[in-house]
Amino acid sequence: MSNSMDARFRIDPCFSVTSRVASPCIFAICLMLLIVTGCAPQDQAVDLYIDAIMLKELDQSEMAIDRLNSAVELDKEFSPAYSLMGEIYQEIKDYKKSAAAYETATKLNPWSFKDHFNLGRAYQVMKEFAKAVNAYVKACEIRPDNLEAHINAAKSYYQIQDYNNALIYTERAEKIDPNVGEVQKLLGDIYELQKDYGQAIRFYKRALEINSNDPEVMTSLALAYLRTNRSEPAKELLTMVVKIRPNNGPAHQYLGYCYLRLNDVDKSVEYYNRAIQIDNKNWEAYRGLGVAYMLRAISDKNDILKAKAVYQWQISLQLNPDQPRRERLLKLIKKYSR
Repeated sequence: MSNSMDARFRIDPCFSVTSRVASPCIFAICLMLLIVTGCAPQDQAVDLYIDAIMLKELDQSEMAIDRLNSAVELDKEFSPAYSLMGEIYQEIKDYKKSAAAYETATKLNPWSFKDHFNLGRAYQVMKEFAKAVNAYVKACEIRPDNLEAHINAAKSYYQIQDYNNALIYTERAEKIDPNVGEVQKLLGDIYELQKDYGQAIRFYKRALEINSNDPEVMTSLALAYLRTNRSEPAKELLTMVVKIRPNNGPAHQYLGYCYLRLNDVDKSVEYYNRAIQIDNKNWEAYRGLGVAYMLRAISDKNDILKAKAVYQWQISLQLNPDQPRRERLLKLIKKYSR
């Protein structure tokens, strides 16, 4: 037994658990380990591991980690200690150390679903998506029916722009449970990126059937409509979005574009300006506002509005000098600045 253990937390493997009562689950784990190992003094690593379990239950993370480090010094192949260490580090949001602990745990126990899954989660939080993919794929191999592992594998593939594999794992997730809105939206996102807008619209609609009035899904569906020249249904969806979330800058910007497509320049100016009020770094809103001003300037033969349009475009370029169709915008600025 670890001599450094505070008396309040001490566990006597041959008699009873200490004065503080552990949860039934943890108590069962302790009993199982004790039955397997017996009361031999040489089983210090197991004793330290059990100490760590109890300390974790009592929110003594630092002391628990100390016990686990001591345990793995005594037994470098004691995989449960590395697994628990990874769990504690993840709880205290030290994801780098969590990943390191889970990496060791998965090498020592390659068939542990929990360790591979949590390793993937740590890498996902750290935005190391290629490593997250490897961990989640292994977790999916171990548990082919686990929905969350497949969703996270798909999301990680999506982040590294491997859309084919993202689609494979999302479709597997859909087979596990076809009634998950997140899965349907992810399918829509993948098809949208592949420019298969018909399929994207189909899955976004399905996601809305599952989670009605979800602003993110409505926005994605509206954009898919815009890309298929269906401005009216896009406008209706985006109008609902800004009612639900009045400070959603992108939705106001997209509404500005909708009204531009519908030849309602005044409404377009209104929504572009609102988008800029919400986020004055929105270079796309400045660019769109410039277009709206220029259309009105040409229609009204108004040089003041032309100057306002050019000014919006200049701001847009200042905010994002490398934006798409930059050369086209520079030509327009040059043409209308004369």
